[in-house]
Amino acid sequence: MNKVQNYVETVLQPKLQGDGGWVEFVSLEGEKLTLVFRGECSKCLILNRCTAWIEEQIKADLNKKVTVTAIRKKPYFQDV
Repeated sequence: MNKVQNYVETVLQPKLQGDGGWVEFVSLEGEKLTLVFRGECSKCLILNRCTAWIEEQIKADLNKKVTVTAIRKKPYFQDV
């Protein structure tokens, strides 16, 4: 597991869970970080602020520049 994936899963997930959201690591290709947003995050109107915050946190804590690509995923019961 790479540092960014570990950071997403151990630091960012718990913070977003506090607001009813969920984030999952998908991939990191160069500087492009792809994340799936579920729960409350999937319908958030200001998700762009959250992705900007995630980019800032990763830069501050891991000293790595990334650009987050957000994929909104409906709750499992809406995926039919």
